Amino acid sequence: MSAGTYAPKPGAAPVGRMIAAQTALETRMLLRNGEQLLLTVIIPSLLLVLFSTVDVVDTGEGKAVDFLAPGVLALAVMSTAFTGQAIATGFERRYGVLKRLGASPLPRRALMTAKTLAVLVTEVLQIVLLTAIAFGLGWSPHGNPLAVLLLLVLGTAAFSGLGLLMAGTLKAEATLAAANLVFLLLLVGGGVIVPLEKFGAAGDVLALLPISALSDGLRDVLRDGADMPWADAGILAVWAVLGLGAAAKLFRWE
Repeated sequence: MSAGTYAPKPGAAPVGRMIAAQTALETRMLLRNGEQLLLTVIIPSLLLVLFSTVDVVDTGEGKAVDFLAPGVLALAVMSTAFTGQAIATGFERRYGVLKRLGASPLPRRALMTAKTLAVLVTEVLQIVLLTAIAFGLGWSPHGNPLAVLLLLVLGTAAFSGLGLLMAGTLKAEATLAAANLVFLLLLVGGGVIVPLEKFGAAGDVLALLPISALSDGLRDVLRDGADMPWADAGILAVWAVLGLGAAAKLFRWE
């Protein structure tokens, strides 16, 4: 063996490879967490099956699943992009994980990119599962798939910004309590299960919430066959800009 056979070349890996590795790690951690699975998979699936098969809530004309499926898809996005991400990131910040990762060769922007990609991968799995369940319950969606995709992306951006803002400014315990409380409140008052018309005059205010805009927008496309609900998309875009902008400015790594 001649000298120089081994030529060490210390240095950081390419950013793309680091993002891919961190994305795979973040996704595995997300899917292995029992509490996260409860929020992201079990609760949306149970709500879809329960309220589609038991006449508990008046969802208006047509099959209940046609009203419920778009709302549950919106709930799935919120559970992953907001609730799950806020809680996980909040405790990573408390235990110093983010501080250590921030001192590693992995750039902070790459870490946030990896977290976002992990959220998107999880959402794809959620949507596939919930769509299969909805089809089994007799769901018959309509509308433009590109409009659905745009609404889901805008919803993910809006909820991710709000989740990171909460995780980066509150203590971990406060984030845990607040994220779960917001999840429950928006589940009840966000048009997911109960139509906003049932809330009377308050429904006009509730319609400005991101979960309401996403639920109504998806419902307009998938149930009513609308081309693109621009009003709902605009609401989501505003929330996305405000949430991500505030998170970028106020997020504390320690």
